Amino acid sequence: MKGNFRQLDLNLLRVLAAIQAAGSVTGAGRALALSQPAVSHALARLRGFFGDELFVRSPTGLHPTRLAGRVVPAVTAYLRALESALAEAATFDPATDAATWRLSMSDLGEILFLPPLVAALRREAPLAQVDNAGVAVEAVGAALEARDIDLAIGILSPAQRDIAGETLFRERYVAVTSRGWRPATGPRGRALTAPQLAGASLAVASPTATYHESVQRMLDALGIAQRTVVHTRHYAALPDLVTTTDLLAIVPQMYARTMAARWPVRVWALPGEAPQYDVRMVWHATATREPAHAWLRDLVRRLFRRAS
Repeated sequence: MKGNFRQLDLNLLRVLAAIQAAGSVTGAGRALALSQPAVSHALARLRGFFGDELFVRSPTGLHPTRLAGRVVPAVTAYLRALESALAEAATFDPATDAATWRLSMSDLGEILFLPPLVAALRREAPLAQVDNAGVAVEAVGAALEARDIDLAIGILSPAQRDIAGETLFRERYVAVTSRGWRPATGPRGRALTAPQLAGASLAVASPTATYHESVQRMLDALGIAQRTVVHTRHYAALPDLVTTTDLLAIVPQMYARTMAARWPVRVWALPGEAPQYDVRMVWHATATREPAHAWLRDLVRRLFRRAS
């Protein structure tokens, strides 16, 4: 072979396979919707690249040379595999197609989003696999660009231009205590007053991936930041903390509902305007029209999207 493979125009491989299949330049042209001169020109370029005639004339049409006999089957297999891959990428049937998705969620996101998501996948896409990569918030955009992850869910606003996203819902913070907990002062209602919160001993989860500065601002504004007895790195420790001590935890409302369904806790509204934030899903713009990815995003919407 005379040429360097890196210099080969891969469009010529379709001509090579078509001539082999048709047994003539004219037949290959019909199959490829090309004129006979165009196919002849492509064959001349292939002969120059390989340094071989590739096809020789016989009474029954063009026959491959020994070199073409080795090369063309590999080219044909490559083209069929590529055609199959493109066909699979063009459609997605969750009931029968396999898929592997790499997601990024914080520890709280894994608690709240992963169980219902996986349950839905087991029902609707039984061949799908999911991996939570747990990328740091500041690295999500770069991870999407590098295709290290397919989708991220959380408090996210990547600055990269090619990152697409949408808001799933707006979340607010609430207070959670044991069922037997009582405010030190004032009547007990559904919402805590500022003095009641100021009289409580606090537990606050502050993982890097999910902690929202508005919580700290609220505590500072009320002058009770010093009431925080414990900062935890993960939300998973809070149910035990509030049910076995007199501590009051400040958590997102969605997590409070999860706690209330499994633990003997009571949920209280915070005084004034409770801190809020948007929970979003983000992905790389190049995946927007990919059928499998679009199906996954639609599933996330169905499971988690709600009105503000």
